[in-house]
Amino acid sequence: MVTIVDTISTTPLRPRHPEKVNRPDAVSPPKPDWIRVRAPNSRGYADTRRIVKENGLVTVCEEAGCPNIGECWDKKHATFMIMGDTCTRACAFCNVKTGMPAALETNEPEYVAEATFKLGLTHVVVTSVDRDDLADGGAEHFAETIRAIRARCPITTIEILTPDFLRKDGALERVVAAKPDVFNHNLETVPSRYLTVRPGARYFHSIRLLQRVKETDPTIFTKSGIMVGLGEERHEVLQVMDDLRSADVDFLTIGQYLQPTRKHHAVMRYVPPDEFAGYERVAYTKGFLMVSASPLTRSSHHAGEDFARLQAARVARGR
Repeated sequence: MVTIVDTISTTPLRPRHPEKVNRPDAVSPPKPDWIRVRAPNSRGYADTRRIVKENGLVTVCEEAGCPNIGECWDKKHATFMIMGDTCTRACAFCNVKTGMPAALETNEPEYVAEATFKLGLTHVVVTSVDRDDLADGGAEHFAETIRAIRARCPITTIEILTPDFLRKDGALERVVAAKPDVFNHNLETVPSRYLTVRPGARYFHSIRLLQRVKETDPTIFTKSGIMVGLGEERHEVLQVMDDLRSADVDFLTIGQYLQPTRKHHAVMRYVPPDEFAGYERVAYTKGFLMVSASPLTRSSHHAGEDFARLQAARVARGR
């Protein structure tokens, strides 16, 4: 599972499995004022939560404790997490539980499509846990979900946020063949932090995955994101930008890492808003069509509005 997480409690969090523990008691510094958000209590939030529950769906908004859940769900925007709520990996930043997942729910693609219809989504984001236990890493399930949404909501644009499909030959091609509008795969952090932050993944495999999407279907927008505040250096963030541009990635997101619990990786530093603004300016000079960089930036935050801006930027640049 690839996402940025937060410790702000907007919904009750379920107890997490002990195998998520990477440190016995990692203490982060106090949060600055710019990182705080209000708890959700709107009618729109309640309506979205009801539709999600009625269709038996899992959202990354809840599982990862996203700080933007109140804002997004008030607008009836939700990011669906398919293939269960249990991940086969134990990344040090992530609040999704780790263990042996249950069998796939064969009707889940239709449930996601129906919830998309009920919420009236013009742009939907679908992500998943890592499913290293499956022969194709869940690629066909992604493809089936894309096809189900297309059939039920033909004018809805589809953004997917996938695992890395490490050692799953042919998996990427199966997903790309279903033609999502945006293919997102997050790097999460700089290469030097992978052993402690994302030990089950391989940085250059993820770069190559994004590059292969463009090689297979250049019409699909590609997207990736990282967290800052994990001990990275500025020059490393700039190198990630260059690596992503070498893979022809269109859209970059940069957000502040927030520690889910003391059993997860500590926040090493809260990056001030002006530094995020600086990263955004530099990223645009490197050629990204879209950049979102702020303390509360998350992969699927404002995804619908950003997709419209992506399309406009592509037209403007003739790409």
